[in-house]
Amino acid sequence: MITCALTGAGDTVGRSEHVPVTPEQIAESGIAAARAGATIIHIHVRDPQTGVGSRDVALYREVVERVRAADVDVIINTTAGMGGDLVLDPQNPTSFLEGTDLVSGADRLPHVEELLPDICTLDCGSLNFGEGSLVYVSTPDMLREGAKKIQELGVRCEMEIFDTGHLWFAKTLVEEGLIDAPAMYQLCMGIPYGAPADPMTLMSMVQQLPEDAVWASFALGPMQMPWVAQSVLLGGHVRVGLEDNLYLAKGVKATNAQLVERAKTIVESMGAKVATPDEGREILALKPRA
Repeated sequence: MITCALTGAGDTVGRSEHVPVTPEQIAESGIAAARAGATIIHIHVRDPQTGVGSRDVALYREVVERVRAADVDVIINTTAGMGGDLVLDPQNPTSFLEGTDLVSGADRLPHVEELLPDICTLDCGSLNFGEGSLVYVSTPDMLREGAKKIQELGVRCEMEIFDTGHLWFAKTLVEEGLIDAPAMYQLCMGIPYGAPADPMTLMSMVQQLPEDAVWASFALGPMQMPWVAQSVLLGGHVRVGLEDNLYLAKGVKATNAQLVERAKTIVESMGAKVATPDEGREILALKPRA
């Protein structure tokens, strides 16, 4: 399966004219990615005026409705990771600075509850997110609350694994019965300061997965396409898209469709086959398309 992560929430809008911002742009980019061969599209939304990542249910609704009404088939995966940002004052760490957006596990899910996508994500641990004083907060209590809610909604949970401890906890959620089979793991590599984009680290994490796991991995920037090959070699699925990388080649800015096309070429050149959305639904035990 090829997942295309369409836009993310990072500060990338000013760095490439191809990063979609409005609901119409995000939906159209997702539809183009599906036409290019994406099995799954992973959806964030942004404030149309500022380009900053958003949790606005109305924005998600417009994107999802546009995609569902289009003449293409694709599996819809919405993020549920927004609402975990904590920006601390390093001199006064009990004070939260501008950029903080921190809510409970359940309060990260209203768009999932309303729209019932095929899949939504669950970021399986806290993380020092890059330089400065931004911490992504996802505690065991928050995660259990979120996992239980996702399970009750009947949505497939994609567990986002940013470090080895996250994988440990994700397997704990499965053991506790909070994640329905087949358990779906996304190994997220190269995000400072989580698991580095190192082949041996990826191999170690893959070896720790349960035998029946459905898993994919990705890496940021120039490692995005090499990571497609790494994932295929180890038996996993793949993810590309402008959330993680803006370039098709050095100095050549990409569209989501172009990144999917390149990933498809790599997958097929290695003797593997890209799953159709219907084949993806079978792999993930999802309901057939309505």
